[in-house]
Order: sequence, then C-alpha cells, then structure tokens
Amino acid sequence: MSQQYQIPGTPRVISPSPTPSEVSDSKDGSYFAPVTRSAAKRAVSPPPISEENDSDSSLEKRARTRSRSPKTLARRRKRRESGSIAAINSKTGLSKKKDNDIPPVPNGATSNGHLSPTSAVSSYWRDISRSPSPLGLIPIHRHWRSFIHRHEIPRKALHVSIGFFTLHLYTRGVQTTTIHPYLLGTLIPITLVEVLRHRSTTFNRFYVRCLGALMRESEVNDAYNGVIWYLLGTWVVLRFLPKDVGVMGVLLLSWCDTAASTFGRLYGRYTPRIRKGKSFAGSAAAAVVGFFTAVLWYGLVVPNYWGYDDDFMYQGSLRLPQVVTNAIGWKGEGEPTITGWIALGTMSVVTGLIASASEFVDVWGIDDNLTIPIVSGVGLWGFLKIFG
Repeated sequence: MSQQYQIPGTPRVISPSPTPSEVSDSKDGSYFAPVTRSAAKRAVSPPPISEENDSDSSLEKRARTRSRSPKTLARRRKRRESGSIAAINSKTGLSKKKDNDIPPVPNGATSNGHLSPTSAVSSYWRDISRSPSPLGLIPIHRHWRSFIHRHEIPRKALHVSIGFFTLHLYTRGVQTTTIHPYLLGTLIPITLVEVLRHRSTTFNRFYVRCLGALMRESEVNDAYNGVIWYLLGTWVVLRFLPKDVGVMGVLLLSWCDTAASTFGRLYGRYTPRIRKGKSFAGSAAAAVVGFFTAVLWYGLVVPNYWGYDDDFMYQGSLRLPQVVTNAIGWKGEGEPTITGWIALGTMSVVTGLIASASEFVDVWGIDDNLTIPIVSGVGLWGFLKIFG
C-alpha cells in the first residue's frame, strides 16, 4: 500500500537569466533565484579598456568599422576596377612593360619610367602631331593634318621661296638699296594688322580662316605671326650690312632654318639635344646647307652675274691680318693670301659653322626668324673684316 502511493521527488527548476539591473540589485544583499553558469558568464561586464599605449591592448585587436565617406568609397571602387583589369591582363597574357622595354626619350634625355604632365592629358590630336603647336584652333589644320599641321608644307614652301626670289632679283640687277624700302613698307601694315587681330576676336577668326595654312596654332592667340620677324630680320641685314653679306643673311634664313627644322623633327630624336627644341641633327643640317649656300652664292651666282663689285666684302680671296703674320713670324713679302677654290672652300666652311651657330643660339628668347639673319650676318661681317 505504501509502495502504491509513493510521493514523487521535487523537480529541478531552472530560473530565467537575470537582467543586468537584477544582477546589480543582488549585489546589495537581497535574495535572488539561483543563476546558471552560462547566464553568470554573460552577466559579467568586460574589463575596462586601458588608455595606455600597450601592445596587448584589445583596442588594437578590434576591427575598425568601414568608413562611408564618398572619397573612401570612390578609392575602393577604383582599387577594385584596377584589380579586375590586372586579372584580365594576366588571363589574356598582357602585362606591364618592363623597365628595359621603355622606349628611349628623344634627344638623348633619360627617362625614369613615370608619365610626364603632358602625357597625362594626351589626346588623339596631340598623338598624331609632330608640330610644336597644339591642334584644334585652326580649322584647315584639322582637315590637312599631315600636309599642313605635321609637316608645315605651305609655311616651309614660303620660307624657302624667299631665297630663290632673292637670287632672282639679284640676277635681274636689282640692288639691295632699292629692296629694303619695300620691305619696310610691307612690314608696317602687316604689324598693324597683327596688333588689330589680337585686339579683335572677330577679326582674328577671319584672319585665321584666310591665312591659317601659313600659321602655327601657337600664333593664333599667344604670339605674333612669324612673318613679322622674317621681314624685320631681312630688312636689318639688307639695310645695314654690305651687299654680299646681307644677301647671304637672307639665304641662310630661308634655307638653313628650313633644313634645321625638317631634319631636326625627322632625326632629332636619335641625336643629342643641344638645348630645348634644338638637336644636333638640326644643327648639322644647317651647317651642311650653309656650306652649299656659300658655294652657290660665291662660286656660281656672283662670278656669272655682275661679278665681285666694290660693295662686296668677299673678293674671291682671304688673307691673314698683320697681327697674325707677326705672331707666326711670316718672312715673305706682303700678307699671306689664299685664292680660288681654297678660299671658296674656307669661306664655305666658315659660313656653314656660322649658320649652324645662329640656328641653335638663343638670344633672349627672340624669334629665330629675326636672330638667324642678324647673327649670321654679323658673324660673316666680323670674319671678312679680319680675313677678307
């Protein structure tokens, strides 16, 4: 009977996890229900964060939350895009160029492998152009990119034709004293037109449409047309220098400058650079053309047309001055003199060297259409003043 009605054991009751407020109340001594071990671990507060610079600090081990700044998001997006491009290149076999694959910089300069400021903003028009001026300001340059803009054929044709026209006038018996007044009469109105077009946008636009084939795009808004300096240089040498030297100054400007520009652009990248914008290839071309120009002028044109008149400094011979003969102890009669082809060859070599020097020299940044005839003319005048 007693086994049939046994009293069951007391069941085990698990109380719910206490809240933090209840835990704090229990610390005051008041009674609370039993707490499980897992709940007690959760209720324990984390240790305080040390503000000292300790290498074991938990602050350094915690992950930082990602910034939501627009700049940061843009940098992440760019990083992801560059990573995807690199992955595509590795799959397709494309890779970056090695340091030894970087092409050599023109005119002997060295490269550190970084992009230049101009290459960062390069465009299609700048890539096809080898002209020193930009492309896009003159409409005809866009339609005739190779003929007008890259090679400047109309401008160079006009440049070269002045030399042949000068020889034609000489063979017709026209004197330099009658030419330079016409040059001055042409220079004044052209200069006034240039000043006017730089002050009027409408007139400048019309001027560029009419004469754009003979201009560089750097002359549209920032500089005056080179024809002003061309006329001024030829007027100076024909007005103030002897006849033969003045004509040589015009011929050297017409032919040597064009040769230096043409060969400098074609082969200047393979030769050392003398200064900014001037290479050894261009200067060598100017020297060679200057040599043959002197042979043509003093060896063919002058003897066959009118001869060596009294206005010429070069009379077909060269001599050593008295100071040099005394220094070398010359014992012969008179001054040592060379004539014929030897004198012509010496004069031609000196002319080529003077032409090359006048082409690459920089005279306070003045346009070379003005400096070449004046520097070469003064150089020839000084040489013939001593040895002529």
